[in-house]
Amino acid sequence: MKIEILTVFPDMFAGVLDASMIARAQGKGIIEVTVTDIREFSEDKHRKTDGYPFGGGAGMVMSVQPIAGALEHIGTEGKRMIYMSPRGRLLNEDIITGLSAEETMVILCGHYEGVDQRALDAYGFEEISIGDYIVTGGELPAMVLIDAVARMLPGTLGNDLAHSEESIYSGLLEYPQYTRPAVYTDAAGVERAAPDTLLSGNHKEIRLWNFRESLLLTKERRPDLLAAYLASGAPDTLDKDEKKVLDEVRSGQ
Repeated sequence: MKIEILTVFPDMFAGVLDASMIARAQGKGIIEVTVTDIREFSEDKHRKTDGYPFGGGAGMVMSVQPIAGALEHIGTEGKRMIYMSPRGRLLNEDIITGLSAEETMVILCGHYEGVDQRALDAYGFEEISIGDYIVTGGELPAMVLIDAVARMLPGTLGNDLAHSEESIYSGLLEYPQYTRPAVYTDAAGVERAAPDTLLSGNHKEIRLWNFRESLLLTKERRPDLLAAYLASGAPDTLDKDEKKVLDEVRSGQ
């Protein structure tokens, strides 16, 4: 998969693209990420990429000309065009899954108070948001999108089924995790032990403990997710022991 980023702050992507999972995926040839500096295509003698909005208002708006120049340079035919925007569709598993099937994705990172609408209309951008809040520019949201999509691509993770078992994608929040030592003494002198069940070696009990904790956390923190899980038909696939745990959690036992 090829991902082409358009931004006025290309240096922001260096650390993300050159480290961890994204770097490994590029090294394996699973994804190819290029970053284009929109400023290089500005026809203004000072390389400006913004202007005052018609009709007034606070802040500046990214100009259509430099964006169009950058897009004409990379080409847009047959590519999925994404603009990171707080007014876009809220990013979720369905959107990420759909994007992971694309051959090439162009991500436009807005800045200032937004982008001249004519650039979005002329090149058929769809708008995607990472949440109901505002950040300074589209660079950080673009990084979130790239990471989420890359995880879906075969070969990126050590286990290609790992993403489907993770919190949210599984339908429930993830259960608590523990590692060595089995007992940890904190700064206040309090001994904090990992749950006995996880140390027991009883795989059935561990599986049920994990399932119960996922249900309890989801019920407490994301009742909307639990309601969707219950309505999805997923409980019909549970075995009798899991159904017993589900009934106990729903009844508050």
